[in-house]
Amino acid sequence: MATHHLAPTPETVVQVFDRALPAALTVSPGDAVIARSLDSSGYLERQTEPGEAQPRMFEPSRGHCLTGPIEVRGALPGDVLAVHFRALHPEPWGWTASGGTDTWLNHRLGVDEDRSWLLWDIDWDCTAGAGRARNQLGLGVAAAPFLGVVGLPRAVDGEVSTVPPRHDGGGNIDCRHLVAGATLYLPVTVPGAMLCVGDGHAAQGDGEVGGTAIECGMTSELVLDLVPDPVLTSVHALTPAGRLTLGFHEDLNEATAGALGDMLTWLQHDLGVSRSQALAVASASVDLHVTQVANRTWGIHALLPDGVLGTE
Repeated sequence: MATHHLAPTPETVVQVFDRALPAALTVSPGDAVIARSLDSSGYLERQTEPGEAQPRMFEPSRGHCLTGPIEVRGALPGDVLAVHFRALHPEPWGWTASGGTDTWLNHRLGVDEDRSWLLWDIDWDCTAGAGRARNQLGLGVAAAPFLGVVGLPRAVDGEVSTVPPRHDGGGNIDCRHLVAGATLYLPVTVPGAMLCVGDGHAAQGDGEVGGTAIECGMTSELVLDLVPDPVLTSVHALTPAGRLTLGFHEDLNEATAGALGDMLTWLQHDLGVSRSQALAVASASVDLHVTQVANRTWGIHALLPDGVLGTE
């Protein structure tokens, strides 16, 4: 297994998904990649006060600042790419912004004209894999870093926004369970897979209710592989919290059905039960969570916690 390094430079970052973009790095299945990404806005310098304008990688910005694309040799549509998060190390600062934009939720909450910013210092111990973030209000939260965007381009010509998550290739999933130790499985959409990663979050609650998490740069240690004969050919994950399936749709009901339907397929395969029996098992053991409400598309994840099901 080879280990590759990829740093964010003008030649190795993108702000859209596009299958025509050249690879920034080419690896073989089973290889490791240590990829550094800037925060979602691509800030090149640290903010010194909340909301301070600093130089950015892209001016103007049209999407998340992502590192990649990373080509995986031999990956073809119909395959499933496994992205194992071996380690995730946030950079020493981050930011959160909320309100002040014209969205249905901001309008409903009465904050569509009130923009607020938090500036965070992130104290992270790379050896221990633990840390804490504290903002200018004196409030702190435990750090639980993950990448908000892990995705592949669509099998269409032209640019595709990084904002909404997708069944075909993932993208802006924003699932807080994709921490170190998790493995995310993505259906390969184009030859070579052409993986892009970024949008580091030092911490986030389910829902990402304000539209941003603790946005930060990240150094990610990834292992990329191809999965033979996968049970699911949709976006799903094995995480330290348990197995996880994801649904994305403009309609909350459809997103829920997508996440739950994939979980039933997984349970049917593993338990050898009928689909209605799988639903009964899920009703006693599977948790549904709102992954995010911030990205023009509802995200729902179904989580079967480890150790819940057994024969005793």
